[in-house]
Amino acid sequence: MNVRVSAGPAAKGAVPGRPRVRDRIFDTACELFYRHGIRAVGVDAIASEAGTNKMSFYRSFPSKDDLVAEYLRDQEKEYWAWWDGAVVADAGHPRRQIEALFDAFLDLARIRASSDCGCKVSRGCPLGNAAVEIPEDNQTLGEIVHSYKSEIRKRLRKLAREAGAREPEALGDALMLLMEGGYQTRLTFPNNTGPVAAIAKAARVLVDAHLN
Repeated sequence: MNVRVSAGPAAKGAVPGRPRVRDRIFDTACELFYRHGIRAVGVDAIASEAGTNKMSFYRSFPSKDDLVAEYLRDQEKEYWAWWDGAVVADAGHPRRQIEALFDAFLDLARIRASSDCGCKVSRGCPLGNAAVEIPEDNQTLGEIVHSYKSEIRKRLRKLAREAGAREPEALGDALMLLMEGGYQTRLTFPNNTGPVAAIAKAARVLVDAHLN
């Protein structure tokens, strides 16, 4: 979702109304990581963009990996808040919840494409993007991404099972592939002119095929 809001009380001696140094560093890093990638953004760039220095950076975060881990967990938290908000109105109706998820996905894509929405340009799924950049031997960051994606798969399979699908695991996985592909086509087709425009309809076709 990639919406950054600074929180927490101001640090002692901070300028009233201005985020404390740690929040500025974190918010700046989130923006830069999402737009340019984790590897492409170094500590110097983050500190400079946040209006501070490397000493302040390392007082706030022991390492860049610690900052990346917090970024990924924060993005995950935002995603689950979006998910829960999308399905809450249809609680107890799993098929409608599946449809609501993909309707919300499409609505978000349309909002991102609006030139006057005031939101950040979509660069796809932050954790999916990170998975490409995280080295195989970085178990800490890799596990954050793996656990997140596994939970999406688990939730979609659960909804498919509760909706009465003949093969709930297959339907859940197909829905996940559809969602993951939707993120990627938003990157390659400007203003959502690509296949993502059909994602809500495609989800309904999948559900129908597994329920009828």
